[in-house]
Amino acid sequence: MPRRIIIDTDPGQDDAVAILLALASPEEIEVLGITAVAGNVPLALTEKNARIICELAGKPETKVFAGCDAPIRRKLVTAEHVHGQAGLNGPKLPDPVMPLQDQHGVDFIIDTLRAEPAGTVTLCPLGPLTNIAQAFTRAPDIVEKVQEIVLMGGAYFEVGNITPAAEFNIYVDPEAAQIVFRSGVPITVMSLDVTHKALVTPERNNAFRALGTKVGIAVAEMTDFFERFDKEKYGSDGAPLHDPCVTAYLIRPDLFTGRHINVEIETTSELTLGMTVADWWGVTDRPRNAMFMGTIDAQEYFDLLTERLARL
Repeated sequence: MPRRIIIDTDPGQDDAVAILLALASPEEIEVLGITAVAGNVPLALTEKNARIICELAGKPETKVFAGCDAPIRRKLVTAEHVHGQAGLNGPKLPDPVMPLQDQHGVDFIIDTLRAEPAGTVTLCPLGPLTNIAQAFTRAPDIVEKVQEIVLMGGAYFEVGNITPAAEFNIYVDPEAAQIVFRSGVPITVMSLDVTHKALVTPERNNAFRALGTKVGIAVAEMTDFFERFDKEKYGSDGAPLHDPCVTAYLIRPDLFTGRHINVEIETTSELTLGMTVADWWGVTDRPRNAMFMGTIDAQEYFDLLTERLARL
């Protein structure tokens, strides 16, 4: 039985690869729908980019919904400096012709969880957690029906990438993150501690390009684009490919190791707003609420990506 998932996303080049991986893996993953949220770029672009990616994958029947256009309590912070003005800078991809669904993304999340048997739907947030938190707040009855939340966000040993202490997705809407992390749903966290070990080296990007397909070449051009920023920033051999860790985990959980720990979200400090305070060493008696991943088999991860993208 494939895992039935809702992808909640703010594409973003790495979001694009995560979505492509899911759509290329129907034996393991059934995508019930994609909900867009404001994050890397504003909502008008994230919902458009999600549809561009579905068409690139040859899956225009995928349902895409627009969700929240701003965080719960804060002004939207975006990341054009990483992803480009359009969010998917790099390849030249046509505007989508597939429709945006009329229903609001939060309503889709609520209605889907209410309609499906308990414990059969996994939420896969790749951006700020605004849509998920709004759904949980408006419909508390759905919380216990979620099978698992597998998210990309947060950091502990790698600390921050948007401030010295905070990872971007959590920082954009820390109040939403706090709601989600306190929800009681089983949570698996793909933090920067993992994703910064998953670097797109020239060899790995050449493998995408060598597929010679529309998808392979587009992915190579996307990673070429955002890699420039990250290589300069981190002085590394390549850029971290963050978000596909979420969908790769659903296919090959054995690629990752972590610890079941307590994670709290800082929502008040000027210095550390949006920090994921991860009790990695078990120094508090706070309840464990998250499987916080720390390592990845990077080469196997890129081999999986290349093999699956070749199917599209």
